[in-house]
Amino acid sequence: MEYIKLLRIKHYIKNLLIFIPLIFSGKFFEGTNLLNTFIGFICFSLLASSIYIINDIRDKDKDRKHKNKCNRPIASGKVFVNQAMIILFMLLIISILIIIFSNMNIKSIIFLLLYFVINLGYSFGLKDIPLLDVTIIVLGFLFRVMYGASLLNIEISNWLYLTVLSISFYVALGKRRNEMNKNGHTIRKVLKYYNSEFLDKNMYMCLSMAIIFYSLWTTNVEVSKHSNNFLIWTIPLVVLICMKYSMDVESSNDDDPVEIILKDKTIIILGLILLIVLFCILYL
Repeated sequence: MEYIKLLRIKHYIKNLLIFIPLIFSGKFFEGTNLLNTFIGFICFSLLASSIYIINDIRDKDKDRKHKNKCNRPIASGKVFVNQAMIILFMLLIISILIIIFSNMNIKSIIFLLLYFVINLGYSFGLKDIPLLDVTIIVLGFLFRVMYGASLLNIEISNWLYLTVLSISFYVALGKRRNEMNKNGHTIRKVLKYYNSEFLDKNMYMCLSMAIIFYSLWTTNVEVSKHSNNFLIWTIPLVVLICMKYSMDVESSNDDDPVEIILKDKTIIILGLILLIVLFCILYL
């Protein structure tokens, strides 16, 4: 059980961003698109788990001082470092085998390498540099979407790209905000460079931008033709989801966006409704 926990499988929810280009391309049920995207999802998830393990090994001493992170397998001593290293190498080997046998294209491999290298840098010190730390988190989200598009050799709308970029900055800044409110500067060095006023102002600036960019995307000429102008009716749902997440960030002591989402049944239900509505508009 602890070995499964080490992989942080529930964080794979972030990797669902890989499916966004496929859904919005209108090619979800065409050929092997879904299968190729799913294989790419598995490969990316295993690579992400290897990054989590590296980060946990690096931060095991700091994590032991954290109220929640002290329960992580390595920090708690339930999984030894040498055992974690074996799992790490197994994940990397399996990822490489998937890349080889799935005949993944060069562009997709480049995004995988960029994600791995940048997050490796994050684990080895870049997370202590203000603004660069949140930028790397944002790039992680952005690379997921771009990787998903590259798997199928399809282009994503600039408006959609800007939407993901903005909402990712909002989530990353919200993560830092809650870390500061919960632990001050004791757990993460970079927090001494931030203050609540700065984080709050920029969080909601990015959230506003995300809603605007999404609205502009739904009214884009090409998108409107494909969806018969119905996508504009998903905007209220998106606004509601953003408002509920914002409410959770304001009231929750949890600094992990994944935990915040998984604990909120309203967000999950609204997200499922949005997904169903999108499928109906795009495919029915």
